[in-house]
Amino acid sequence: MPASPDLYQPPLTKWSSFWRYVGVLAISALAWSPYLAFQWREQRILFWVDLVVGLVSYLLLHLRRRYPLAIALITNALASVSGVAGGPATLATVSMATRRRLRELVPVGVVGLAAAQFYSVSQPSYDDDPYWLNLTVNTVFVAATLAWGMFIGSRRELLWTLRDRAERAEDERDLRVGKARGDERARIAREMHDVLAHRISQVSMQSGALAFRTDLTADEMRATASVVQEQANQALIDLRAVLGVLRDPGTGDLLDRPQPTYDDVAELIEDARESGMHIEYAAHVDDGDVPTAAGRTIYRIVQEGLTNARKHAPGTTVFVDLAGTPDEGIDVRIRNPIGFGTNASAPGAGLGLVGLTERAELGGGRLTFRKDGSMFLLQAWIPWSA
Repeated sequence: MPASPDLYQPPLTKWSSFWRYVGVLAISALAWSPYLAFQWREQRILFWVDLVVGLVSYLLLHLRRRYPLAIALITNALASVSGVAGGPATLATVSMATRRRLRELVPVGVVGLAAAQFYSVSQPSYDDDPYWLNLTVNTVFVAATLAWGMFIGSRRELLWTLRDRAERAEDERDLRVGKARGDERARIAREMHDVLAHRISQVSMQSGALAFRTDLTADEMRATASVVQEQANQALIDLRAVLGVLRDPGTGDLLDRPQPTYDDVAELIEDARESGMHIEYAAHVDDGDVPTAAGRTIYRIVQEGLTNARKHAPGTTVFVDLAGTPDEGIDVRIRNPIGFGTNASAPGAGLGLVGLTERAELGGGRLTFRKDGSMFLLQAWIPWSA
């Protein structure tokens, strides 16, 4: 569907109006000059009619963009009795023709040709050109005027279309860049939470024990403080690795640590046990390498489940069950009793499970969490080829 002419019509400036009126005056002079002298000497009334009607046509030109068809028809009709009106009629015709609408071009062309022919044969002059010559000249002039207006309109629409496409392409590029930045920020935030929440919760639990236990010996306090220091150092290392993705690899020396895989889940369980958690762990996954993407997602789910249990149900036993085959995918079930209170020193924003749900869905899996009687159940299914 072609664009509306109102969209690609350029605004009229003082300079553009000036050179248009200069051209109109030139055309009026050419149209009136063969009859001007004879009108003044022999039929002065025709001189004044020609001049007054022409001035009216010039005034009507100011409305040509608001009423293009009407002004073109009126000025061409006035040109039948006024050579001065020939200039305004030409400009109004060109302006109307830029719209390139056949239902407007035909009537204006017919009226313009009839008016030009009537004026050329009705006005007395010293020249006695044959009828067919005047008709040919007038036909060529009217056709050229319409063709020139259509060319200008086509060129304007083409330029407007190119500009519009460029602007839309820039807008779409900005949207894509904004979406990419948003996705990257969400990915980094999710990774920061997955990596740091687990370590910080361990530090919080161990430091909490130091704050409330009054029966610890000096050796036990030093051992607990050593664990806190180790976990804090590990958290700093993990933070350094995550922030490494924000550095330009060509200019920075930060390197990403290898991402966790399924083989690291057992080490994660042992690490949590050493920090004081009670965990019942069972894995029934077929032999064979679990794909890296699926293994990383399973690791993060188990990590978040242990972190939440440590924060919201300290001292309880956490049951972690993994089972799966290449054909059926991998099921993850993490359960722990509820109602044992909350570790107030380790607040949570509630975004960890939301991020895990997004991570599971991105890999084609699903994740749910709910209360199951007296237990809190975190359950997920991850396809083998996530």
